[in-house]
Amino acid sequence: MRTNFRFAVAVLLMSILSARGADQTIVLKAARMFDGKTNSLVQNATVVVLGDKIVDVGSGLTNPPDAQVVDLGDVTLSPGFMDAHSHVTLQFWGAFSQRRLDELDLNVSEHAIRSTMYARATLEAGFTTIRDLGSRFVGSPERVDVALRNAINKGYVVGPRMLVATKGIGATGGHFDPSSGFRDMLFGREPDEADGIADGPEAIRKAVRMEVKNGADVIKAAVSGGVLSLADEVDTPQFTPEEMKALVDECHRLRKKVAVHCHGDQAAKDAIAAGVDSIEHGSFLKPDTLQMMKAKGTYLVPTLMATEWIMGKIDNYPPALQAKAKAAGAARSEMFRNAVKLGVKIGLGTDSAVFPHGMNAKEFKLMVDLGMPAIDALKAGTSADADLLGIANKVGTLEKGKLADIVAVPGDPTQDITATERVTFVMKEGKIIRNGTPPFQVSARSTSEEPASLPAD
Repeated sequence: MRTNFRFAVAVLLMSILSARGADQTIVLKAARMFDGKTNSLVQNATVVVLGDKIVDVGSGLTNPPDAQVVDLGDVTLSPGFMDAHSHVTLQFWGAFSQRRLDELDLNVSEHAIRSTMYARATLEAGFTTIRDLGSRFVGSPERVDVALRNAINKGYVVGPRMLVATKGIGATGGHFDPSSGFRDMLFGREPDEADGIADGPEAIRKAVRMEVKNGADVIKAAVSGGVLSLADEVDTPQFTPEEMKALVDECHRLRKKVAVHCHGDQAAKDAIAAGVDSIEHGSFLKPDTLQMMKAKGTYLVPTLMATEWIMGKIDNYPPALQAKAKAAGAARSEMFRNAVKLGVKIGLGTDSAVFPHGMNAKEFKLMVDLGMPAIDALKAGTSADADLLGIANKVGTLEKGKLADIVAVPGDPTQDITATERVTFVMKEGKIIRNGTPPFQVSARSTSEEPASLPAD
């Protein structure tokens, strides 16, 4: 028995060493590098990758013997971009009425198949990590985000690393209620905790447990009204302070971060006081509320791109939604400028699905246009998001021991932030996803035209 055991161990060790030996060292060279943490770019940059990790990084390093050298030329290397607020299993950037019809007409399996294309477009745009904050299909128990995350992790589908929130938690008749706006009992029953819809502290605790049970990495809750929901006002609180406290307590007890959809100021005050990890959108937040966020270390994820897209397509939405979008759009710019001035922690998140997947990098320019220095915008989409997502020990900076998530953009993005929209090279966990022109040119398109390379639902 002992001999057999030793033989088995020897075989295992040999297989591990053989697998390691098969990994080729890749050396990336570029004119510049943004390491994700400092305020200046490294010139004459080199990043050495072995397997899925960065093993050396710096300026003018000597190439290891037998390495594959990839000289990318006049580009800037960066940690893989991150989007802290996406919906990669969904798509509702076309006509609102068409989206409503798709909710009733399309099989969830078809949505799932389409999501694999959205995931690839996102990764090829340079976003190697996303937080998917809510994936529900009305009348269906399926969790497409969990399935997509798992398929990507197992290598069946090409896409970004995903942290998922499953269905998200909301109040009856609130922004997350999937039956709200449809005629009463169209789907045969009122949604409950299994659907993420809960009223009262104990029901909210049960809903959190259900989402964790079914694969959630993070909990998302809608604590104020929303723009793209028909039956609520955009800034009204939808959770009581007691419900908010129960939400946060249960999430943190289960070691899950909690992100809250919140446009309204009073709802934000209640959420910040309860200890949420991030406020998503935050359109109507006042300076004293932003000061609360700074004091508590609460992140703001402003999703500027979503508002930009909706306002450019405002006639595609019903009058009630147009009014809410205009109110949120008028308030969000001053809110964001105040947040930058006050030093609130800010992460990059886009609300992709409101606009076509693959255009995520346009968020960088919107942040810069509203007063954020370009270097800070780059940090928001790399190291700050990694901190917000709780994965800064693995990604977010170009350092020894970190996963080799690396992108390249032409020129110097601190001088022209739109370079982030023209990614030329993508590596995820040491694997080159692409080097050159992507098959989908959606990131280069303006927000005023329909992208021809994605299906118009």
